[in-house]
Amino acid sequence: MKWAALLVLLEAGCMLGPDYKRPALKAPPTYRGGAEGGGTASLADKDWGQVFPDPALGELIRTALAQNQDVLIAATRIEQAEAQLGITRADQLPVVNLALSAGRERVAATSLTREFTTSVFQGNVSASWELDFWGKFRRASEAARADLLAAEWNGRAVITSLIASLASAYYQLLDLDLQLDISKRTLASRKESLEIVSLQESQGAVSLLDVRQAEQLVYNAAQTIIDIERRTEQQENFISVLLARNPGPIPRGRKITEQPHDPVVPAGLPSSLLQRRPDIQLQEARLIAANARIGVARAAFFPSISLTAGAGTESADLTNLFKGPSAIWNFIGSLTQPIFAGGRLTSKVKLAEAQEKEALLVYQQTIQQAFREVSDALVAYRKNREFREQQQLLANSTRDALALSEQRYRGGAASYLEVLDSNTRTFAAELGLAQAQLNELLALVQLYNALGGGWQAADAKAS
Repeated sequence: MKWAALLVLLEAGCMLGPDYKRPALKAPPTYRGGAEGGGTASLADKDWGQVFPDPALGELIRTALAQNQDVLIAATRIEQAEAQLGITRADQLPVVNLALSAGRERVAATSLTREFTTSVFQGNVSASWELDFWGKFRRASEAARADLLAAEWNGRAVITSLIASLASAYYQLLDLDLQLDISKRTLASRKESLEIVSLQESQGAVSLLDVRQAEQLVYNAAQTIIDIERRTEQQENFISVLLARNPGPIPRGRKITEQPHDPVVPAGLPSSLLQRRPDIQLQEARLIAANARIGVARAAFFPSISLTAGAGTESADLTNLFKGPSAIWNFIGSLTQPIFAGGRLTSKVKLAEAQEKEALLVYQQTIQQAFREVSDALVAYRKNREFREQQQLLANSTRDALALSEQRYRGGAASYLEVLDSNTRTFAAELGLAQAQLNELLALVQLYNALGGGWQAADAKAS
């Protein structure tokens, strides 16, 4: 009992190195660009299915979460971190080995002895244990647990990024569909105009210049369609990669103009961002691990206390292996104290402390970057909505101007150059409106991602 109590006392020992304390952080009371009196509710509290209600997009996200290689790679890294934690924890426990051997030997005759044959049977159990008196292994386990936590948060960050990337890519694909529809309608309209102008030119009512100008409008719309079709197929290929599929067509749901989104979205309290953003939690876990490794480095200055023991038997007869005087045993305690290592141990402590300082700075930098991303997304969503509203007015105005210029041209009050200019402006305004609608949706995705939304819903579905 006395020996057991002593071993427990030696194992408990002390733990060198600083205990982790979360750094003091000063979060702003509100986000810049956020709504006044926004309260604690946040867009990131919603399930991604509520933020992106398009059924086709929802199916794509579910497929990507199950098949995307980045998600699967992140999962394997969690498994690796779990295994590494198990290895590190095992260093705190004794190592016990069992060895069995059997042999038969023939000895040749000599001038003094006769030839004889002998058998040897051995069995022994050995154990070794390095006492964690200074907390070296416990600090290493603390670091390994933090590494596992970091791997888990990295997996959640990958999920959040994947959802945002897929939603953005899907909206860009819908925008290309809208641009293609606008371009085809414009091409059809311009072809009709070209037929009319060509007929008028054949009757001598207009010059050949008007025909050439009408042809330019047709060719411009036609080449725009070709370019959009190229970009559409490439965008489908990109989404296919996110789905871990070979390049192929992507199903669509609602049109981009039918995607619902609130004019004002709540951002919540900045302090909650520290708990929700996976990248912030990831960097804090790395800071915890770096802090624990300082203790591991400092423990190397102190003696290593090891206990080894062994017990076994040896006999020339297998039936007598565990009988009588064949038993042997040993018990050894050892202490090893570093005396001179050429400054290696001191340098390892300095290295661990410098790495902890770097981890702290990265942690603080990540938080500041997160606040900036949310503020940028808030102003982007608000201003893109205002821009889209103005672009809608511009598109309406150019359509009216085009209709008036065509009337003036048919009435002989204007040249075809005026129609050409109005048609070009209308086409550009409608494509600009499509881009403005896309930018508004992309800003919503950016805001949802910046607030740390997405991985919570994925976790709930996985469980």
